[in-house]
Amino acid sequence: MNDYKSSFFASSLRFFIEKRRFFVIAIAILLFLIILNLPLPQGLTSEGRSAIAVFVLCLTFWVTAVIPLQITSLLAIVLLPVLNIMTSSEAYALFGNKAVFFILGAFILAAAVMSSGLSTRLALLVLNRFGNSPLQLLSSLFLVTALFSHFISEHAVAAMIFPITLEIARELKLQPSKSSYAKAIFIAPAWGCIIGGIGTFLGGARNPLAVEILYESTGSYIGFFEWIKAAFPIVFINLLFGFLILLLFFRIDIKDTSPAKKNLEKKIKVLGKMTQREKLISILMLATITAWMFFSKTIGIANIAIIAVVLVFLFKLAKWKDVEENVNWGIILMYGGAICLGFALEKSGAALWIANFFIGNYIKSPFWLIVIIAAVSLYLTEGISNSAVVAIMMPLGISLAKQFGIDARVMTFAIAIPSGLAFCLPMSTPATAIAYSSGYVNIKDMVLPGFILTIISLLNVILISKIYWPFIGLIY
Repeated sequence: MNDYKSSFFASSLRFFIEKRRFFVIAIAILLFLIILNLPLPQGLTSEGRSAIAVFVLCLTFWVTAVIPLQITSLLAIVLLPVLNIMTSSEAYALFGNKAVFFILGAFILAAAVMSSGLSTRLALLVLNRFGNSPLQLLSSLFLVTALFSHFISEHAVAAMIFPITLEIARELKLQPSKSSYAKAIFIAPAWGCIIGGIGTFLGGARNPLAVEILYESTGSYIGFFEWIKAAFPIVFINLLFGFLILLLFFRIDIKDTSPAKKNLEKKIKVLGKMTQREKLISILMLATITAWMFFSKTIGIANIAIIAVVLVFLFKLAKWKDVEENVNWGIILMYGGAICLGFALEKSGAALWIANFFIGNYIKSPFWLIVIIAAVSLYLTEGISNSAVVAIMMPLGISLAKQFGIDARVMTFAIAIPSGLAFCLPMSTPATAIAYSSGYVNIKDMVLPGFILTIISLLNVILISKIYWPFIGLIY
């Protein structure tokens, strides 16, 4: 009898897992239809109710990932005009907003940098220069990825550094899952990418996504240099504590890094002298970043990005094949739909109604509102895409900011920055997933130190928002 029960339970569980996707889709559609047909609550318009129905449907699909994130975003764009929440012209115009073209331009520029070999050359030179001891090599892996993630998508940086780290581990004959130093050198670049990715618009496309939702909803704008000013102290403090946690949890159990250094030197020799293409791309990137920092308000970050892309192909610094291989086209679709849904939620009043129902009626202080919003954004991103977190939280945050008289720019930073700081799990970000895929790191090696760094990150954001942001005009 017990064997029968065990067999029945096992088969039922297996059936549920296999059919999970269909259960989720069915439940999402059922919730969507129920919300559409509910009596209108006080303070909510029919357009707002429809927007909430679309939001719940997309939220369920984003969290469970039963269909690709970008397809969920396209679904939102279709449903908004079908349900008369906005016109088709408005919905598709929002999909083609300047944030999408900035992200596209940034991806193409990153593809040019990586395909030319410039990024690999710079990484090898830095690691070779500062890899004279185990401690120096570890800190170099940590800091070089943080620095690169200011200028290239953190996902791309993680993918670029991973093969180099893997060769270092093999040259040093480190044992997978056993060597403490091996764990450190794989977690260090993952954390470096994540921390560096919050520093500029270029590190993570969620940053310009948040800024564009802010602009479409309020007319307020955050420039490239303004973002750096607000994020820099958080990056610096997180790098400091992140490295201390690495040293605390992972002892350096080797003494000599000369085999790895010889391997790096060999790779640099194979690359040869810096090519004309690499030099021109370096000049173009420096000019583009300078333009973003000082002319983003007058020219526009998207316009600068597209001008730079045109110059890349005008001077034959990249081939279209390089772009096709390195640009994540799905992300662009994801962001277009997310901006569209965020605008619909805010303009229909649905975001304010949701925010008041779940948060606003229980919090009376602007400070505690920032704390709660930052904490929710940070912990949501451990389980779902940080782009989805921004798409979910920004409309709610902006509506609450208006209600509490908070500068909407403060709310944007309080959502976008924490949503990029996920350290605990392999599924949290591509960087942690890549570290785990090496075979040198177990999940248990990541969870506790990652959780501690997550707590420190939250406290860091809260303290910086209270002590430093008012000095740069971000007051709440």
